[in-house]
Amino acid sequence: MPTATFDTYRGRLETYFDRTAKDAWEQLTSDAPVSKIRETVRAGRDRMRAHLLSWLPEDLAGARILDAGCGTGALAVEAARRGAHVVAVDVSASLIEIAKARAPAFIGPGAIDFRVGDMLDPAHGRFDYAVAMDSLIHYPATEVVTALSRIADRTTRSIAFTFAPRTPALSLMHAVGLVFPRSDRAPAIVPIGDKTLRDRLSAELRDWRIGPTERISSGFYTSQAQLLEGRS
Repeated sequence: MPTATFDTYRGRLETYFDRTAKDAWEQLTSDAPVSKIRETVRAGRDRMRAHLLSWLPEDLAGARILDAGCGTGALAVEAARRGAHVVAVDVSASLIEIAKARAPAFIGPGAIDFRVGDMLDPAHGRFDYAVAMDSLIHYPATEVVTALSRIADRTTRSIAFTFAPRTPALSLMHAVGLVFPRSDRAPAIVPIGDKTLRDRLSAELRDWRIGPTERISSGFYTSQAQLLEGRS
């Protein structure tokens, strides 16, 4: 089960996306004009999404994928176009509402099941692959590893996720972000040291291999992708 700390962070995210940031995220994840700062964030997210998708097979026919923290659904749509059955989960009902409105009625050989709820809920079932793009960046290392362990219990082939790397530039941008009005602020991003995270994953997920990693920086967007590969 998720810890009390994880539940607290998740509650903050739900409040932020459902009460504060729905319009901003709807705009950011569309092709609508945005500020120069948000353009860099949009470009970084697009690059990160493409990179995570590159770690999945081009042919996903018959595969079951968990999109953990799916947001407005862009990654889920691309995976479904490759033939996957995607269970796309987000804590924010507002973001799921946007995702459903944007997803084409007929995607192709795959399908998407959008759900509002806890991405770690075992009721979502078992998966071949799992992806968590920028849905764990608000949690400390201990909670990230715990969450990935829960996902790994129900996933067989690979888990691709992102975390906020501990870099001087990201720390500075985070500090600058704190001067914005509280109502416009997302829950704090928690930078994590790359080696610290990999060591903890190696100790906790013994049946998984630590795969490749890739850092993407684009203006005010900095995130690091990490692949975990099942040994079976």
